[in-house]
Amino acid sequence: MSTTTSIDGDAPLLVVALGGNALLRRGEPLEAAAQLANIRHAARQIARLAHRYRLVVAHGNGPQVGLLALQNEAFHDVRPYPLDVLGAQTEGMIGYLLEQEIANCLSPGRSVATLLTRVEVDLSDPAFSRPSKPIGPVYDAAQGAVLAAERGWHMVPDGAGLRRAVPSPKPRQIIGLRSVRALLEHGTVVVCAGGGGIPVAATGHGHEKQGVEAVIDKDLAAGLLARQLGADLLLIATDVPAVCLDWETPSQREIRSAAPDALQALAFAAGSIGPKVEAACEFARATAQPAVIGSLDDIERLVDHAAGTWVSVASTGIELATDAGPGAPASPMSVAHAQPAR
Repeated sequence: MSTTTSIDGDAPLLVVALGGNALLRRGEPLEAAAQLANIRHAARQIARLAHRYRLVVAHGNGPQVGLLALQNEAFHDVRPYPLDVLGAQTEGMIGYLLEQEIANCLSPGRSVATLLTRVEVDLSDPAFSRPSKPIGPVYDAAQGAVLAAERGWHMVPDGAGLRRAVPSPKPRQIIGLRSVRALLEHGTVVVCAGGGGIPVAATGHGHEKQGVEAVIDKDLAAGLLARQLGADLLLIATDVPAVCLDWETPSQREIRSAAPDALQALAFAAGSIGPKVEAACEFARATAQPAVIGSLDDIERLVDHAAGTWVSVASTGIELATDAGPGAPASPMSVAHAQPAR
């Protein structure tokens, strides 16, 4: 597959946030071959939009950084590397795979570049005392309980199992935006802020920064990146077709469009669809531009407002993709079981 060689500098800017499904599907082994197959599929989908948009791509890293942490602990002769360093490793590894596979889908005249991206957080963020970001593989309940006791891990539910959770402070500032803008000016597809970026914080000595032990949510980082770049659209690609009410119940319904305030009035699970909703709402509210959440496989229909959940300040209330019709009421209690999208 080979698409456009160039893109107009005035073309709209699209920031795509790839969920964990783009790299590793539930139940798949944490192996390079499995990740490469999924990334190839993601790259083909992204390339479908390359002739229409200037593109920035962010991605998750939860399974990968968790695997590196496990490998880290298995070698006892060296002190474990901190999470910021492991995050940088995954950003390089996943960025390389995405860069290569996206480039393979484009004509040689359209370049792709991966940037290691530092993202500033606040050391006083309460997230440091409340680990919430799932990383690594999913364990069954018995395994999870043993690991929590043996290693002092904080475990959180993930589907029918448990995963290790680490601090996930809110991103405050994307560092290095000038490099991103310079690449975009030349039509380059930019892969950056992978895994939420490398978490750093101010040292209190001038402009100096230091790495911190955390993993930033990639959707929140992608939303901040989109805001700071002045993107025309934020697309959050995941493994479900839309944000849903009454998830996995007979009355499950997709939300077709929503106003930010109306959507955030509903209660979504932290660590699953919740951060995606928060990122979409914050972007729409701050920029008056739309955001969309939906399946990677529907990527062209997502940007054409034909699929997924659109979040826009132009919307009023919540519109369901059912016979209930536009403006159908949605109870905050109806989303107690939010979908476990990644």
